[in-house]
Amino acid sequence: MERLCGPKLPFWVANQTLHTDSPDLPVCFQLSVLSWLPCVYLWLACPPYVFYLQRNNRGYIMMSILNRVKTVFALVLWIVCWTDLFGTFNEMRQGDTQPPIYFVTPLVVGMTMLLATFLIQFERLRGVQSSGILFIFWFLSVLCAIVPFRSKILQAKFQSEIPDKLRFTTFYFYFSLVVVELILCCFNEKPPLFSNVDTDPNPCPQSTAGFLSTMTFWWFTSMAIKGYRNPLEAKDLWSLNKKDSSEEVVPKLLREWDLEQAKAHSAQDQSTQALYSKPPPAGESNHVGEGSSPEEVEVLLSKQKTPKKPSFLRSLIRAFGPYFLIGSAFKLLQDLITFVNPQLLRLLISFTKQKDAPTWWGYALAFLMFFTAFLQTLILHQHFQYCFVTGMRLRTSIIGAIYRKSLIITNAAKRTSTVGEIVNLMSVDAQRFMDLTTFLNMLWSAPLQIILALYFLWLNLGPSVLAGVAVMILLIPLNAAIAVRTRAYQVEQMQYKDARIKLMNEILNGIKVLKLYAWENSFKDKVLEIRQKELNVLRKTAYLGALSTMAWTSAPFLSSAALYRPACL
Repeated sequence: MERLCGPKLPFWVANQTLHTDSPDLPVCFQLSVLSWLPCVYLWLACPPYVFYLQRNNRGYIMMSILNRVKTVFALVLWIVCWTDLFGTFNEMRQGDTQPPIYFVTPLVVGMTMLLATFLIQFERLRGVQSSGILFIFWFLSVLCAIVPFRSKILQAKFQSEIPDKLRFTTFYFYFSLVVVELILCCFNEKPPLFSNVDTDPNPCPQSTAGFLSTMTFWWFTSMAIKGYRNPLEAKDLWSLNKKDSSEEVVPKLLREWDLEQAKAHSAQDQSTQALYSKPPPAGESNHVGEGSSPEEVEVLLSKQKTPKKPSFLRSLIRAFGPYFLIGSAFKLLQDLITFVNPQLLRLLISFTKQKDAPTWWGYALAFLMFFTAFLQTLILHQHFQYCFVTGMRLRTSIIGAIYRKSLIITNAAKRTSTVGEIVNLMSVDAQRFMDLTTFLNMLWSAPLQIILALYFLWLNLGPSVLAGVAVMILLIPLNAAIAVRTRAYQVEQMQYKDARIKLMNEILNGIKVLKLYAWENSFKDKVLEIRQKELNVLRKTAYLGALSTMAWTSAPFLSSAALYRPACL
């Protein structure tokens, strides 16, 4: 950084920044890190975002007053940045040579403002009503400009004359315009031209909510207020979003399933053609079965590989995996932020032990702890939102696919699959997929959290951490045995449920015969007998669940007891 800022502008001065009651960042740090951070974010986010917009065209938005104002202000920001650049060239021509940072930063920020102007118009052409990418960019720009804003105010307060009036003036133009752009990004554009007219009398506001409203769930506020004032009724609930309805979800899964079946059939055909097109030895026939004994035909057919079956799971992943991965990204970010607050708390505790530490350290650490907790809450609930919506779409698509298949099922298949099994597939098994999505990210999130927690504990406690780890490892066989037994009980419960539904179906089909011979009580006893067995299995499953909950609840206490025991000895 010395080459960019020169010897007169140090990059970091600890006495000026940390060990003082009136902290301030050096000019080189302000011109480099604080100015480049929003630019780096936008240039990194732009390529995948443009690719996404190319693949998802929602229509064309007419040029509105809001869009014109945002575009004009972005262009003015570019002019302001390049005014600094030309001012630096003018100073150099007059013999006052400035460090390279005064050339690089206005050029980089000015090009970034041109990129923001391009994104504003490109989003309009692609039907984006509220931009999350640009909102984060303007928010970072305002956040990073607060420190120079304060520095220039202090400079004007304690100096009789401002030495660099041009940059002082252009910066305050820049800060004002960036704040205005951030405020304008909070408002939504008009719907795209030629978009489908929403004739729903009670549409869900989530479909038209902006980025800020979506992140904070502000679109749900009206429903919460209505429920607080009066008990909610069915007519008060919003209609389902069209993209979450079975009209959109079921055909999406069926298309992927058809592609999966087509791939499996093509692979099977290719393997069959390869077997029959293999050149025979000299003097032998080219066709299997022509001039060959039955034993030879059986040997040749046995060499053919087992045909590849289509994977329904792969179809589900292709249909709903990309949307679920967004929730996984939120989960990863939330896991990383979770470990920031303990480090800030450690710094706050050490701050209380330092009598000569500046007071603003405590305020800064307290604010950072609040901000990280607030950010963690926002990100975690976005993760759950994506997981629950994915689970709902999975359940809807699976039920729809099974129902459509049951309408065209053959008589031979009806003899192998009872009505009870089909109903269980649609009611119980589809619900299991929905329940799974909430915990699916724990497959990678739990090991990541354990590794990070052990790393930070090792830094603070040393080898004593191994005692707590040993307790956690000893609990694994217990929970594994509980999981295996619970799985067996679930299978047994499904068998009883299939038998009960099958018996109920037979009773309903032959209800006239039952009434004729007065067999109601005997069949009622049969149904209740099966139901009682089902309840016994459910009771055992509940006992195992309680045991598992007790084990995991007591695990932190046992780990802490094992952790501090060596210290007591």
